Amino acid sequence: MATEVKVPVLGESITEATLGEWLKQPGDPVKADEPIASLETDKVSVEVPSPVAGVMGEHAVKVGDTVQVGAMIATVEAGDGAAAPAPAEAPKAEASSAPASGNAPAALSPSVRRAVLETGVDPATVKGTGKDGRLTKDDVIAAASSTPAAPAPSAEPQVAPSVAASTGRKEERVRMTRLRQTVAKRLKDAQNTAAMLTTFNDVDMSAVIEARTKYKDLFEKKHGVRLGFMGFFAKAACLALKDVPSVNGQIDGDEIVYHDYVDISVAVSAPQGLVVPVVRDADRMTVAEIEKTIGDFGKRAKDGTLKMEEMKGGTFTISNGGVFGSLMSTPIINPPQSAVLGLHRIEDRPVVVNGQIVARPMMYLALSYDHRLIDGREAVTFLVALKNAIEDPTRILIDL
Repeated sequence: MATEVKVPVLGESITEATLGEWLKQPGDPVKADEPIASLETDKVSVEVPSPVAGVMGEHAVKVGDTVQVGAMIATVEAGDGAAAPAPAEAPKAEASSAPASGNAPAALSPSVRRAVLETGVDPATVKGTGKDGRLTKDDVIAAASSTPAAPAPSAEPQVAPSVAASTGRKEERVRMTRLRQTVAKRLKDAQNTAAMLTTFNDVDMSAVIEARTKYKDLFEKKHGVRLGFMGFFAKAACLALKDVPSVNGQIDGDEIVYHDYVDISVAVSAPQGLVVPVVRDADRMTVAEIEKTIGDFGKRAKDGTLKMEEMKGGTFTISNGGVFGSLMSTPIINPPQSAVLGLHRIEDRPVVVNGQIVARPMMYLALSYDHRLIDGREAVTFLVALKNAIEDPTRILIDL
């Protein structure tokens, strides 16, 4: 008897998803509640568990297909999952007799397949470190960097195709993930709707760097997390947002909504793209609590275990392009929010201090905002308040 596997409820207002990866192939034994497929929604990846124990039946949809909530995507055949390795033996035997290029690509996620194509690594020779031993993109890249140059092929006819491949011009078409499609749509909608403007300032990071250097070991020992820069900027932003509440507000129809709390959306890089989890009530948190929360978000973004509700809401966004080396940018706001703060790399630059030209670690700050709600004066006031708090961190402690 076969049991249907259906797309589960994915979250408020989410009615469809894209099948990102099959975690179980037909004939594989499965346990009850064991993940058998991964779905990509607008925000996160969601694993689909098996409703019963048994043997994986047929796949009803392919990787990349769009599926609706409640739709049947596969079946699980009744049986003892522990006693079902026999059906899997035949494909395994075929794979062993097939050439290296014949490894089943359907078992790999789109990002892993792309990495395999780019590096030329044989996935069958790489040990996966992902869940249940699955191959990850990092596994492929690590294997490519550690593998010595391949020896000349023994079969003479193979030389010509490899030469042609190295000199030929290639193109590859990869379907956009649902997350990337949603990001593209939201960013374009923001440009079409908001009257966006960006104002810049710079900040001397000397005081924060000195405090971080002095206390980082004690901080990590006490709180179990590294002392970074985001905790300082988040707390400084909270102070500045209290001074200029419009930057923390939003437009709703013909009304302006002001918030008496600060929920900071933090842009985090994940394998499937940029995600923006929310640090809620950041204005009531300590620097240590903020660092712990952001660190946890970063780890779970890489693991793909962020929850849908953790990325809802948010009244203000901080995006740190400096970790990738960005010197300056004009970030795009995250609707319905009205502003986003862009942080950039720190570099020594000549500045004048007390009439003397000295080298100081400087960072450019960029505030992109909706000019329909926030005036230039308010944007500049916000950046100056932020700059003052970072250049004199004591202000953060005494709420100035």
